[in-house]
Amino acid sequence: MRYAHLGATPRIHPDAVVAPTAVISGDVVVGAGCQVLHGAVITAEGGAVTLAENVIVMENALVRATVTDPVHIGPHVLVGPLASVSGARVDEEVFLATGTRVFNGAHIGARSEVRINAVVHLRTVLPPETVVPIGWVAVGEPLRILPPERAEQIQQAQRDLDFPGYVFGLDRETPDLMVQLTERYGRSLARHADDHEVD
Repeated sequence: MRYAHLGATPRIHPDAVVAPTAVISGDVVVGAGCQVLHGAVITAEGGAVTLAENVIVMENALVRATVTDPVHIGPHVLVGPLASVSGARVDEEVFLATGTRVFNGAHIGARSEVRINAVVHLRTVLPPETVVPIGWVAVGEPLRILPPERAEQIQQAQRDLDFPGYVFGLDRETPDLMVQLTERYGRSLARHADDHEVD
């Protein structure tokens, strides 16, 4: 299903294959030879999404751009089932395995691998040919790749990266943080009320 959002309509190359249950919304370009499988969602929430040629987005994966962080996925990238890419740049020949999470402002270098359930956190840059092991977390600048049992170090790095400030423009110490966050984000998402399906 394709939807116009904020006046933009997805542009899908005639050689791409998009499953009938996939959702593509807004300012999205799907390149030649791409495969978008069942249940995948590719949505441009005010910023553009570009899939270069021969990108595979597997079942139930999510690719989401934001106003401040568009998404660009280079050629010959595989986005695995249940993976999530939000506001990130992914260079060519990257493997994002099942359940991986890539957050806003991240940049994954060419021929890198982010393995099953691994995380590339906010504004983290992976140099080319980096491997993030199964379930590990890539975080911070300079880059640290940490196992889940190093939760204290991961938590400190996350605090330094300031997710609520970077993504939502809110101070983490705001007493009613979640009230402000959900109200602000809800207003933004309500822009989908005017979306309409396109042929």
